[in-house]
Amino acid sequence: MKKLFIPGAILVLIVGFIIFIQNVNINRLGSDSYYVQIQGPGEKIEGKSDDGQDYVDYKYVLFGYDKKGNEKKLTFTAIKQLRQDAYLNLFVKEDKGVTSYQEVQLNEIPKKAKEKLK
Repeated sequence: MKKLFIPGAILVLIVGFIIFIQNVNINRLGSDSYYVQIQGPGEKIEGKSDDGQDYVDYKYVLFGYDKKGNEKKLTFTAIKQLRQDAYLNLFVKEDKGVTSYQEVQLNEIPKKAKEKLK
């Protein structure tokens, strides 16, 4: 019986880990959510990666609002120009700043943050 239990348990752990990695953005764990609306184009930043490849990022500096309506000035980059007037949920860690973002619909934004964005 033990001969089947240990390999089965290991298999369950491996499958669970794979599902976790595919579905969870680790940069969002332990972060605070702030909501912003894209206003204007991002500042184009060109550079070269360590392997010599050219790249373009777009820097955004916007005021975001948490679920209580508290304001915070946030700076983040994207690998493309973001859609004008789009609403984003920014995931912010105190020590790292914006670690991830996700486009959301206006009806997904908490009431107090939504009031500030209008």
